[in-house]
Amino acid sequence: MAGSLNKVLLIGRLGADPEIKQMVNGKSVARLSLATSQSWKDKTTGEKKEKTEWHRIVVFNDGLVNVVQQYLKKGAQIYVEGQITTRKWKDEQSGQDKYSTEIVIQGYNSSLTMLGGGNTGGGGIQNDNTQAPANNFEDSPQASNDMDDEIPF
Repeated sequence: MAGSLNKVLLIGRLGADPEIKQMVNGKSVARLSLATSQSWKDKTTGEKKEKTEWHRIVVFNDGLVNVVQQYLKKGAQIYVEGQITTRKWKDEQSGQDKYSTEIVIQGYNSSLTMLGGGNTGGGGIQNDNTQAPANNFEDSPQASNDMDDEIPF
């Protein structure tokens, strides 16, 4: 193989308010819980089914951490580009090794875009702190409260 690629693209809604922590080196890190859902109609019963996956998102870039802290709240819809990583850590109580799989937003190949809905106003922030154009078509009250969109992803 000539090379490899570790890139994750997700569109979903925040399941909780972002958690902002201070690292030992004094920099801030943001942790997000992102839900992605897909729905379909069961062919045999005609019943609507839905499956939700939860993703841990970790933001290390200081500029993005500030944006996350200031603008993102539970229910906000975001688009994330990052890398998937698995981190090993030791449980202090049991002493056992534990593993966490996370989507890391750090460096130039990562971005976070606010899509609107929830408590956001649209727009996007890239990791180089430039602002992307806002998609304000979702700013209407009806669209921002509509969780039953039929977008398959």
